[in-house]
Amino acid sequence: WLPPVPRPGKIFCVGMNYIAHIREMGRELPPYPALFARFPHSFVGHGQPVIRPRVSRHFDFEGELAVVIGHRARHVDRARALEAVAGYTCLMEGTLRDYQEHTSQFTAGKNFQSSGAMGPWLVTSDELPDPTVMRLETRVNGEVMQRGEISDLCADIPAIIEYLSGICELEPGDVIATGTPSGVGAARKPPRWLAPGDQVEVEISGIGVLANPVADESD
Repeated sequence: WLPPVPRPGKIFCVGMNYIAHIREMGRELPPYPALFARFPHSFVGHGQPVIRPRVSRHFDFEGELAVVIGHRARHVDRARALEAVAGYTCLMEGTLRDYQEHTSQFTAGKNFQSSGAMGPWLVTSDELPDPTVMRLETRVNGEVMQRGEISDLCADIPAIIEYLSGICELEPGDVIATGTPSGVGAARKPPRWLAPGDQVEVEISGIGVLANPVADESD
């Protein structure tokens, strides 16, 4: 499968957006949405392998809800922010933790080729008018690693859209990854890194299950 939006113009990600995840990573609640960017080459679709690169073994999983923008939006008030949403999909934001920690910026660890996934499909906002009722679960080889409620986001979806649309014009097909709950591999003792042969699933109620095997980068 291809990602529901194969070549999004912009992919915004919000880090540190669940209190329990902030605590497990030893960080502080940011006063504003903690934004970074991912690029289209870093995502595959449902059923496609996510790739552990040769240069790192610290390959971590992050299950997230992704918001897909449906029409141009600039300086949108939070009261009308959801009107800009086309729909929602599941996202697995594969992360190379050692590269993420090279500097204070997350970009390096978040943009390895085919390290993340989106899918399996887009559920339109008229079918899911209230995203706060959704629940998220991440599994590795069938074992539950993460559970979270979308209602627990520190910066909720309207607040994120309001903030982003004040920075730039949001355009149809832009993707916003809203953040991951606690339970990531890096915070476990010992750490639980993804390895070839693993199967990662991100399930969100009302959307479905995004499933991807893990493979090593080929020569």
